[in-house]
Amino acid sequence: MWITRDIEPRLLRSARTRPVVVLTGARQTGKTSTFRRLFPKHEFVSLDLPTEAEQAEKEPQSFLLRHQSPVIIDEVQYAPGLFRYLKGAVDASRARNGQFLLTGSQKFTLMKSVSESLAGRADIAQLETLSFAEIRAALPQTVLESAIVRGGFPELHANPDIDVMSFYNSYLATYLERDVRSLANVGSLRDFERFLRACALRSANLLNKADLARDVGIAPSTANNWLSTLEASGQIVLLEPWFSNRTKSIVKSPKLYLADTGLLCALLNVRSEEALRQAPVAGAIWETFVFAQLRERERRAGLVGSLFFWRDRTREVDFVVDIGGRLELFEAKWTEVPAAGDAVNLDFVRKVVGKSRIASSAIICRTPNGFPLADGLRALPVMELQ
Repeated sequence: MWITRDIEPRLLRSARTRPVVVLTGARQTGKTSTFRRLFPKHEFVSLDLPTEAEQAEKEPQSFLLRHQSPVIIDEVQYAPGLFRYLKGAVDASRARNGQFLLTGSQKFTLMKSVSESLAGRADIAQLETLSFAEIRAALPQTVLESAIVRGGFPELHANPDIDVMSFYNSYLATYLERDVRSLANVGSLRDFERFLRACALRSANLLNKADLARDVGIAPSTANNWLSTLEASGQIVLLEPWFSNRTKSIVKSPKLYLADTGLLCALLNVRSEEALRQAPVAGAIWETFVFAQLRERERRAGLVGSLFFWRDRTREVDFVVDIGGRLELFEAKWTEVPAAGDAVNLDFVRKVVGKSRIASSAIICRTPNGFPLADGLRALPVMELQ
């Protein structure tokens, strides 16, 4: 079963207008499958194969003679030496678009090579796990709580018979052995796994690197490097605070989120919808889920870089969307019927920032249908985040 991705029109457009298209994202988000489905006439080669990666790195000219454009090169970050030769091949036929379609699951390594060798020649897109809208478009009967626990990896929805916990155990083992070993000088994969689990416990909370390092028993510099590794491989996302001249006391630390709630639930040992409903961390899991939907909304609208959170010493609003100085404010609440107290922080920030700057304010909750609240606020279901 194929689940259509919202990014597909953009990739088709990019391949018509740019010589190189780079698709990044965590492992198993569907990068390779999406490219191969959209471009069936392109040759395909994967640098996950050690022999292909070795030739691409050590004999790039011979590699490109064997795999002539148009070609899809999978996991291209394993051969950074190839990029200079890709530049030469592109420049030799600059008028031809869609020559090289590249995928990579290690974003920072890949972006460094692209910026050094393919600047001005490549369009860069990121593919995350399935949004709830994508899941519901393919499988309309999917229950919200099920989507949260199962997560957004396409394989889990294309084949519902897959055991979720077995999938995530295998995913974690592969991630540690492949991405972590190649991205970071990690002395103990067991310590790194403990670090990832500590991050899961802190999803939807302010990032405190010193606390993370102390709880896992590693140096603060190591914690900083490992956070970069998790971010580079698409496992965590950091959300920056929103600032304005009128709010002097807002914190400067980002908030930490796991990128996918399925992996988050697996790391927290939340194995079922019922376990989720009873979990003390249900609110943090819900906020993590809402954040993923807002990131997809942001990408779909072409407004990457517009999403923040607001916090001073005593209050917080979970999400702020800043579009040209006009703000949308969102609180994520694990409830079906928000109470008046759930909107206190929204109302406070509206007054601090100035109501004239606020485009809308809403509580994103598990209600099946949106409805108005007092003072122009709304209770909003996730599916209305369009």
